[in-house]
Amino acid sequence: MARQDINRSFEMGVFVAVVETGAFSAAARRLALTPSAVSKLVSRLEARLGTRLLQRSTRQLHTTPEGDAFFIQCKRILDDIDGAEREAAQGAAPRGRLRINCFVPFGVRHLLPILPEFARRYPDIVLDVVVSDAVVDLLEDRTDIAIRTGKLKESNLV
Repeated sequence: MARQDINRSFEMGVFVAVVETGAFSAAARRLALTPSAVSKLVSRLEARLGTRLLQRSTRQLHTTPEGDAFFIQCKRILDDIDGAEREAAQGAAPRGRLRINCFVPFGVRHLLPILPEFARRYPDIVLDVVVSDAVVDLLEDRTDIAIRTGKLKESNLV
């Protein structure tokens, strides 16, 4: 990725702020930038695109037809970026196989009653539950979670 590509979304955000506020100084206040920085960013964006996006005068600022079209696309792109970031921040839904091994009294009393709700809440997780009082080799059985009571033999398992 070329260095100039890194700031494209930022430049779009600056352009959108200028159009929405109707002035470089108001956009600068919104973005905590100086008006000259906002002006330079918009000028750099116009130079890269090879077209005028804004008609400027000392008192007024208007979008050109190209600026109108670019504004609509920028809003959509920036909204998509915000949505992607929100989704990523929430985390992806858990998925995969979860192998649980527990002793019979705990499984019958506590684990089995909550499994339907767990399956409803996490449909992409495939549960493999073993309810047994037999001691198993957790590594050999590829167990993710084991619930046992009593004194543990010395172990380096976590």
